[in-house]
Amino acid sequence: MAIIGGGIAGLALAAELAELDGRLADRSGGTRTQLRIMLLERENQFAYHTTGRSIAALCESLGGPPVQALTRASRTILDALGAESGTPLLRARPVVWVAGEAHLGALNELLTANPGLRAVDPAAARTLCPALRPDAVARAAVERTAADVDVDALLRQYRDRATAAGAVLRTGIGLEAGVHDPGAGGWRLTTDRGELTAGRVVNAAGPWADAVAARLGATPAGLTNLRRTVAIASAAGIGPAWPLVIDVGDTFYFRPERGGLLVSPADAAPSPPTDAVAAPQDVRLAVERAAAATTLTLDRVRTSWAGLRTFAPDGLPVLGPDPVQAGLFWFAGLGGTGIQTAPALARLAAAQLLGEPYEVPDLSPDELRPTR
Repeated sequence: MAIIGGGIAGLALAAELAELDGRLADRSGGTRTQLRIMLLERENQFAYHTTGRSIAALCESLGGPPVQALTRASRTILDALGAESGTPLLRARPVVWVAGEAHLGALNELLTANPGLRAVDPAAARTLCPALRPDAVARAAVERTAADVDVDALLRQYRDRATAAGAVLRTGIGLEAGVHDPGAGGWRLTTDRGELTAGRVVNAAGPWADAVAARLGATPAGLTNLRRTVAIASAAGIGPAWPLVIDVGDTFYFRPERGGLLVSPADAAPSPPTDAVAAPQDVRLAVERAAAATTLTLDRVRTSWAGLRTFAPDGLPVLGPDPVQAGLFWFAGLGGTGIQTAPALARLAAAQLLGEPYEVPDLSPDELRPTR
């Protein structure tokens, strides 16, 4: 089996798939041949694009009910992985949703849809983040169980678990084309390093997932890539335990980061799949909006970057067998919640690929299946 893409989706799936397959082989008493699993990443390092540029927050109030169900299931997995390894993967950081007068209706809708949120007045919001400007917040909501995810440690765990279970992980190898030939046992794949064969292919190529589908002769899923800009600005008086503050109107968010303030204008500019770069005007906008919402003087931008978030037309992850092309499985369209949903999605994908049961509470896998 070939997994195309070495971001959080591909690496998590390689680990989950190899470990589940190994357990099934052991249970069979030698009657079941273990799968050959190979992950192919075009870049020279794993998680170079979207995964490596995420702010890595786990926030259950992000997304609709399916994404929230996946986030809850992923939290359980992340807690277990941290306990097993002795390296906690989650660090508590509350999320404070803030609303001005113009967006009180949106905040009320958010509170109604998320029983775990608690409505607070502006004074309580400033207790958590003293830098909030009084006239910038009419009302707020707090998710106290939100957390930062240690993405580097998580990726190391998935890489180590995948290789220990027998998966082969390769960087610097890109897929050029593929032909499904049932008579030859599956796929004949052409890469920039030579020819490969695979019984099945998993498309976990992130922003390039539609392009990979086309190279395999399949119909693209209609994915859209949206660029998101992030910067870290210097300022005095930033508290390291401050929350992640998100504007309900979707115009900014910020949190402490490495002694500075991580800021974003919450931009969503359509983009082709590319090595995204932060535009100077978007960086300026991020700083201006964070400054307008706080009493901080943001005097210098230390660094900035951009990443691509990939969305299906319905905004949900795409997970399941292609409805037309035999031997092709989709694991794409994780949007802006890939880090917090990939652990549960990978476990679900591995179970589906191997015909084993696995349920995410409050989620129907049919909601995620690719359609045409």
